[in-house]
Amino acid sequence: MAREIERRFLVRDVRILDGRRGEHIIQGYLAKEIGSISTRVRIRGERAYLTLKSPKQGFSRDEFEYPIPVGDARQMIAQHCVGRVVRKTRYLVDHAHHVFEVDVFQGQHAGLVVAEVELPHEQTPLCLPHWVGDEITHDSRYGNFTLAEQAALLHAAATAAIAAPAAAAKPILGLPVAH
Repeated sequence: MAREIERRFLVRDVRILDGRRGEHIIQGYLAKEIGSISTRVRIRGERAYLTLKSPKQGFSRDEFEYPIPVGDARQMIAQHCVGRVVRKTRYLVDHAHHVFEVDVFQGQHAGLVVAEVELPHEQTPLCLPHWVGDEITHDSRYGNFTLAEQAALLHAAATAAIAAPAAAAKPILGLPVAH
């Protein structure tokens, strides 16, 4: 069993990504119930993983991750994630002996840029870089599952609008981004 300990922040200065190469990530959620483990499938470059994550307790949670064939991951995302999919590009940025994973979201969440850093212990001191903004570790609006659910709702609303153009779909409120 692995324990994931991470903190997450909005990024206020994306210029730190200039000249860096990122890795495209597509991840979908197969199952999640409130207070229960979530099941995620992720394609990261030419690799794919099935991941189980428990609910957070503080900055920590259990995480179990297993490599799977990319073809299986594509099939799961297409047929079983019900539109609960997030697309992003991930960049790795070193700062003060830590590696920040900076995710630039695409699609409905374009403009949202989040940095996360994994720590060995919850009490690990962390020197924050100048380019991070507000901490969002405990703000569920920025969780990848919540973002994936929003993407599914937007997709369903768009599909309904095409099927019945006279029906006005209510917009989903956007998330604030760091400036």
